[in-house]
Amino acid sequence: MRLLFLFILLCCIGLLGYAQFLQHMQGLLPCPLCVAQRVAYWLLGLTALLAFLHNPKIIGRRIYGFLLCGFALTGAIIAARHAWLMRYPEAFECGISPEEAFLNSLPIAGWWPGMFEANGDCANIDWKLLSLTIPDWSLIAFIGLGSLAFYVLLAKR
Repeated sequence: MRLLFLFILLCCIGLLGYAQFLQHMQGLLPCPLCVAQRVAYWLLGLTALLAFLHNPKIIGRRIYGFLLCGFALTGAIIAARHAWLMRYPEAFECGISPEEAFLNSLPIAGWWPGMFEANGDCANIDWKLLSLTIPDWSLIAFIGLGSLAFYVLLAKR
């Protein structure tokens, strides 16, 4: 089970690293929903790291599995909302949103603005791979990580 926690951690590190590459090397600014997804990946990764280091027994694995499922579900909901906004931008209000103001006022945005400061527009489609946007791929990743977390939650051994 420790390898599964390590795999989840490494996936989160890889996804967050690619987000940094897209932001700093490709010039894509993260929007509030992107930053919220990054927070979910951070929470998933940190929980997986703690579980990997702790190597819990059955009760601990269930607790970690429950937390991982919750963070993956939260991230998937945010990613699905973001993907929907990209497909229907007329439903989105331009300008500084309350989410952007809230996220940029959090201490983590000041501590690490390159990771957690939201400056982009949620409705912009600046990148695609196989006709899927970044939120589409993020949703797929959250579903995959959530499936692994669900396995951890229900595994007998």
